[in-house]
Formats: sequence, C-alpha cells, structure tokens
Amino acid sequence: AMHEGHVVSAQELTEFLQPLFTQNSRNLVLFLQDRLSIDDFTYFSESYGNKNPFQNEILQSSPSSLVLPAVDCKATKYLLSVLQESGDWNLTNVTNLSVSQLEVNASNPNLVVVQLQPLASGLKEISTLEAIAENDKIIGRVTMDLQERGVHFSVIYTAVRPSRISRRTEVVTELRRQLMAAEEDDSLSYPPLNVTTGNHTCILFYASNFSLKASSSVLIDLTNATFVTQNVDISASECSDSNTTLSLKYTKPVKGISSLEIRFLMTNKFYEGSARKWSTLNSVEIVQDGEKFAKFNVSAISAPAEYSFHCQLVGTSNLYPVRLVPSNDEAKNWDIFISELQIQGFNIINNQFSYASDCTGFFTPGIWMGLVTSIILLWILTYGIHMIMQLTTNNRFDDPKGPALSVPQTE
Repeated sequence: AMHEGHVVSAQELTEFLQPLFTQNSRNLVLFLQDRLSIDDFTYFSESYGNKNPFQNEILQSSPSSLVLPAVDCKATKYLLSVLQESGDWNLTNVTNLSVSQLEVNASNPNLVVVQLQPLASGLKEISTLEAIAENDKIIGRVTMDLQERGVHFSVIYTAVRPSRISRRTEVVTELRRQLMAAEEDDSLSYPPLNVTTGNHTCILFYASNFSLKASSSVLIDLTNATFVTQNVDISASECSDSNTTLSLKYTKPVKGISSLEIRFLMTNKFYEGSARKWSTLNSVEIVQDGEKFAKFNVSAISAPAEYSFHCQLVGTSNLYPVRLVPSNDEAKNWDIFISELQIQGFNIINNQFSYASDCTGFFTPGIWMGLVTSIILLWILTYGIHMIMQLTTNNRFDDPKGPALSVPQTE
C-alpha cells in the first residue's frame, strides 16, 4: 500500500518486479503503449457507458497482481533495459501486431515485447477510445494464445509517458512561467534524436508529439518510433556547413504502408541586411513506398545560425503558428501534427540544443490588444484633461447697488 500521490521510482519498480525474476516459470510479456494513466481505466469506462474498452479480465483471473498508480517516467523509459539485464532472456519483439506468428519456447526464459499502437493525439477522444479498445483486443489475443499453449507467464502493461498530468493545488498560485517550466521538465521523458558524423553531432530533433494523417483517415503516430524505441533509419541524413537534411525512414509504420520517409531540408546562409548567418527550414518532404512524393513549404522557421528553433505547434492546420503549406497535389493528402518542435542543424556544441529562437514573437496578439486598449484609454484621458483645462470662470460680477454690468460681445 502506498500513500496518495506517491510516484514509484526506478529503484522501487525494480524491487516490485523482483518476484518475476526469481519464479520458476520466467516468461514475461511486456505490453508497451505510448501513453497511459491510471485515470484512463475509469474515465473511458464510465464516460462511454457500454463501450468499455477494457474487456480483459486478466487481473481478476490472475492469482496475483500489482497495480502501480504512478510510476516515474525515467523508470519506464529504462524498463526494457532493466528487464534484459535481470536475466538471460530470449527477446522477441512484436511490432507489426501479428500475434499469430508469435513463437515462444517454454523451455527457456522468454521476454516478449509487444509494441501497442499509439493513441490518437490532438484528435477526438472517441479516436483514443477506439485505439485503447484495439490494444485491449491485442492483449487478449496474446494472453489467450499463451494460455492455450499451456505457457505460464507474467504480464506488464505500461506506457512510456502519462496521458494525464495532474496539477498540484499548491502550485496554482505560483507564476505561470514557473508552472510551465515545471510541466515541461516532467513531460521530457526521452532525449532528442541526434544525427552524428563521426564523433560530432550535426542534427538535433525533438518533439513531444510527431504524427501524420494520410488521406484524412489513417493516423500515423511516429513519436514512439522516433524518440523512444528509435525504430527509425537516419542513415540517409546529410550534414554540411550550408545544407543539412534530416532523413527519417520508417518500415511498415502502419498497415497498408510498407515504407515512409520524411525529410527536413535546412539551409545556412549569410544575409547582408543582418550581417550574420541564419539557419532556415525550407521544406518538408514525405516519400511513401518510394513512389508517392509530397512536398510542403515551411513558413517562419528560421533562427540565427548559432541558435536552435522551437515552436509550440507546427503542422498543416491554419491555426498553428508555423504552417506547412502543400506544394504539390500529393501533399494535399497528408496532415502533419508536431507539438513542442525543437530542431537544430548547425553549430551544435556538447551534443545539446543551443538557446532557442521561438516562433512566437515578443509582440503576441495579447500584448497588441493590451497596447491598443491602453492607447485608446490614454487618448480619452488626455482629451478629457484638455477639455477641462479649456474651461474659464467669470472675472466680473454684477453689483446690485451699482449700474448694470455691460459685457461687450468681443469679450
């Protein structure tokens, strides 16, 4: 029993999982999702009535179970490596969700890692509900298949990062900038993707959400494959002092697409107007199955050559600060969603991002609205003071005992 709000550390998680390494039947199945929180089990089951996506009763049927409401992101990040170091496992990766081809030799310890499909990000919650329901079916098929074979096994169901971040009430009164900084540190559960030439890092790329949508229906979440498992080929990336290309190649990212390549083309040029070099992301290209080519022109992604570039939202939506504009007909079939983008292709020092030039300028719409409102109120105040200063009082008065006061019209 743990007190409310306790977050399990990496050391505590290893101690909790220790019985799995000492039992006679050491068959372990790890179901890894991109994001999940303990609140999802109650939220989705209660909000949608009979459409409860969690139909498996594996916890109830198991002779023993352990539920950890909150686990540190660093602990889940290195969970796979900890499991591999704990014993001599026969590692089997199931990434294409072909459960029927799963082969397990019960005579030896087996570690089966099932990469569940990512949840929909930035879309309707009903899409997330369907993704969780599909993952639940995959869990059911794998566990049922092992039970029918008579294999004794243990199951771990977890995720790389939480889907819901709870905010403490005591920090609400703090400055908003401090709160955002704290949340950003908590969400940064994986390092950026780096491209090296020899011992030198020439490209750094990070995003909290990196998703594509093909033909307005097929969602492709590449966040986990790019940054967590790094199941991506970056060998085609090129680096030079003037041109840099970040090439991300994926094999069978979703059903129906055998290969997918995404290129980020950046240049580094000297501009006489500013008397300095600027790095610019000129275009983004998508190559599907080696045939279909889509190109997007990029607006407003530039920074001094010594800086990195950061933006909260980048994509094809008109509401994003930085928009990817389709350059050909094929590009109109794709939608791109990138959250918390940070990229640097030149002048990288100590394998870390340099100071970031943000896409949001100093004069945001809120600042402009405040300035215009203040100017209008100041003009009204100035006009009122000016009118009051123009008022004059009489300097002559009638004397009832003397003759009547005569004031010429000229006065």
